[in-house]
Amino acid sequence: MVKGVAVSSLSHTSAQPDARQAPEPDPSRWRALWVTLVAGFMILLDVTIVSVALPSMQRDLGARPSSVQWVVSGYALTFALALVVAGRLGDAVGRRRIFLVALAAFVVCSAAVGAAPTIGLVVVARLAQGVSAGFLAPQNSGLIQQLFTGSERARAFGLFSATVGISSAVGPITGGLILALATGTDGWRWIFYVNVPIGAAALLLGRRLLPKSAPGEHGHLDLVGVGLLGAGVLALMLPLVEAASGGLRRMWWLFPVGALLLYGFARWEDRVFARGLEPLVAPQLMRDVRGYAAGAALATVYFVGFSGIWLVFALYFQDALGYSPLESGLAVTPFAFGSAAAAVVASRLVERLGRLLTVLGLVAVAAGLTATALLLWLVPAGTAIWAVVPALLVSGIGSGFVISPNVTMTLREVPVRMAGVAGGALQTGQRLGGAIGTAVLPGLYYLAKGEHGTPSAAVALSVGAGILAVLVALVLAVTDWHADRRGAPQPSSGEAPSGG
Repeated sequence: MVKGVAVSSLSHTSAQPDARQAPEPDPSRWRALWVTLVAGFMILLDVTIVSVALPSMQRDLGARPSSVQWVVSGYALTFALALVVAGRLGDAVGRRRIFLVALAAFVVCSAAVGAAPTIGLVVVARLAQGVSAGFLAPQNSGLIQQLFTGSERARAFGLFSATVGISSAVGPITGGLILALATGTDGWRWIFYVNVPIGAAALLLGRRLLPKSAPGEHGHLDLVGVGLLGAGVLALMLPLVEAASGGLRRMWWLFPVGALLLYGFARWEDRVFARGLEPLVAPQLMRDVRGYAAGAALATVYFVGFSGIWLVFALYFQDALGYSPLESGLAVTPFAFGSAAAAVVASRLVERLGRLLTVLGLVAVAAGLTATALLLWLVPAGTAIWAVVPALLVSGIGSGFVISPNVTMTLREVPVRMAGVAGGALQTGQRLGGAIGTAVLPGLYYLAKGEHGTPSAAVALSVGAGILAVLVALVLAVTDWHADRRGAPQPSSGEAPSGG
């Protein structure tokens, strides 16, 4: 349990910046930011880069589909489990220290995945890689809160948010390029080996550039909260990770257990805070920080569709159309290109348009993916890939207007002292949504393919399920947009809204 002084209202903290939290700007802050962005890009790229490698990995290792599924979903599972605890540790013992240790572990685990001789060892090393990624991720947003204030913070969050969106979108293309260059048996291993030199360089630069900070006021963790949160998330995600091998049928009872554990976690956190102690996730973070709860919920729902469609496209293009991994990755290039370009533009528009930007983006994503699903279903397979180029481009542009601005608006009013845990909680939602999407959408693809016998109908149904998640996110975005218009005006870009 974390012992310390009770936290006052976050809205008061936002309105009254503490001068003690506003030191002179670090002269190396922009170079330090690029180190964190490279590390963040690498760990998020590993969520989707594997999608195009699953068929060759399954063939080379003689693995079952359910075992290979753990390579994707297992990474998302341990990634999500570690995030909130890692954010609290970074706030308590120093973000630089956690960042460097986690990055070193990620490099070692990447090498271990690449060298593993069996699918069982690949999965074990991949789970460990997910833990290290989960400890690394919250430090990125926490360091931005620590290094930047005012308009600079908005720019830094814009770059960070663009990194989040672009890394996920270009994963299939990057994986296809690596597999095209690393020809022959076991070429998929280079998808993991490539992390080693990049991670080692980021580690050396990080030791030199990242700011040293004294540990926070609180040196202990709310261990009961850690246990309840970890058990609840695990109970919800395990049946989904095991969906390909009948996990939903065998372990359906874990869903109510997980919901009960998370309810108990919320009640426990309220109790810890009421007693004047520091909870793992402060209840007022959701209640009092403007836009945080809505942004976290939107991210969770959106990533259900966003993460799942990459596996569905990879299965359809490689198994049904006979594409190579590179061709499969290049097939989604319009989406990646549109997402990357829009994310850069979005970092400049988010302060002007606010939540309206994500509303427009979600409309574009839903429209583009709907057109994609219909074209893949109705147009002959040989020409469908060319027909969907404009639709994928539109949905990619929309996605760039969703992920990047949502991260910025969700975290912009979070106090610096809670930056790590707030970023961890936000990314826990993203990873939880991603794990649901990567388990459910491919399962729908296999189910529909078996019933209808046509891969085109199966891919349309699976993408359609992803569109439903996008539409739910759109409802949340519209609701929050209206709340913003009725509520108090947002701080100007020249202020330091997070108490920094």
